Amino acid sequence: MSVYLEKLSRALGDTRVQLVTTAVAASAVTVGVMWGTRKARRTRKTRRLKHDAEDMLTLDDSDDFGLPADRHTSTENLVAVTKHTPVHLSPNEELLIQEQLARHYVFFGQEGMAKVRDSFVVVVGAGGVGSWAALMLLRSGVQRIRVIDFDQVTLSSLNRHAAATRANVGTPKVDALKQSFADIAPHAMVEARVALFSAETAADLLAGSPDYVLDCIDNMDTKTDLLEFCKKHNLEVISAMGAGMKSDPSRVQIADISDTFEDPMSRAVRRRLKLRGIMSGVNVVYSTEKPGKVQLLSLAESQKDEPGDFSVLPDFRVRIVPVLGTMPAMFGVAMATHVLTELAGFPTEPLPVKGRHALYNRLQCDLGARESKIPPEAGGPRMQMRANDCGYMLEEIWRGRSAISGSIERLALTRWRRDQPMATYNCVCMTKPEADRHEKLTGDLEDHYPAETLEYIERRLDEEKQLSKWR
Repeated sequence: MSVYLEKLSRALGDTRVQLVTTAVAASAVTVGVMWGTRKARRTRKTRRLKHDAEDMLTLDDSDDFGLPADRHTSTENLVAVTKHTPVHLSPNEELLIQEQLARHYVFFGQEGMAKVRDSFVVVVGAGGVGSWAALMLLRSGVQRIRVIDFDQVTLSSLNRHAAATRANVGTPKVDALKQSFADIAPHAMVEARVALFSAETAADLLAGSPDYVLDCIDNMDTKTDLLEFCKKHNLEVISAMGAGMKSDPSRVQIADISDTFEDPMSRAVRRRLKLRGIMSGVNVVYSTEKPGKVQLLSLAESQKDEPGDFSVLPDFRVRIVPVLGTMPAMFGVAMATHVLTELAGFPTEPLPVKGRHALYNRLQCDLGARESKIPPEAGGPRMQMRANDCGYMLEEIWRGRSAISGSIERLALTRWRRDQPMATYNCVCMTKPEADRHEKLTGDLEDHYPAETLEYIERRLDEEKQLSKWR
């Protein structure tokens, strides 16, 4: 043991060893100080974050999500919006809005935009159609909007709703819209009403002298109640027909409901309105696309006995309608565009297809004359084709062209197989000379037309026969 102590004493007495030992000790002290300093900083930062978090949780002017309380849209804090609700803007805010709407000012002019910004619009229904209509009205300068809907956001809503996110699932659709609108136009007065529209609530929900009402309801009876109320109280209204089960954007049109065709919802609403003495004067957004490509989802076995028990509300549909999410958006944007041009006093031209009524009437007269030549024993003349039916056959089945030559000149409709009754699925579009020759044919059609022509015509007629079940 004494030997080891003697060696250690000699080593420590060495100058080089002393320097190394001092350097190691100094490094250890430095590391310790640095570690201690960093730990102290982390501790202080953690305490500061906890303190800030506690302050955020106890703020009186925030809701449960850390959003300003004035963005909370519960019915307890609901502020009614009317035509005369003031919109307060500072000079700086007005400059921001002018820049935000610069392209619209160029389009509508100062006077037109003043009318748009001074307007009050009510949107009934905040689903796929209504949410997009309301969103585009807000983005375009409408500063007073009331949005009405009783329903909540679901996961299946996210394929077509204009503003809803996963965070909104389970919350009212109108609340999701109002929260989104606050980020786009914080100055706008938006009233979010969680309510079910009905004839009994119409006077309250449509109060405040709205300049325009947008009907985006998908329940037939409720829709009819709303349209009747608007007509009786001289409220400007535009109504959305069925966007479900549609996929062709080129078929979306705006027309008076009396001029609609090939849309089951338009036909059903038109009949209901006629029973209430309303024949026309209601503009609608609808699609002329032929129904029948997709079907409603079938009821489950457990739902078939009492299907009404499974509806969200009495008289609401049970079966799920297949919806391509882009189509309701197109309907909503079309409605908003129509309303904006009306509010701004901006002239719009009618759709060209509506200018073809004279052609449809001529086709009807010509077809009637051709059918009158067929003797009763051969199934004529018992034609019951309206002008709209002739227009449907021309536009939808034969795409405005002769099935024989593809020509668009001097068109006529004629019975395809003379030994079969006249129907939309036994009527072909040809030029007048082709139709005249066709009526004089004898024997089998296969002896007179090429195979590809026969195949094309029979395919189109078979398709119409299936679709006619839905007309």
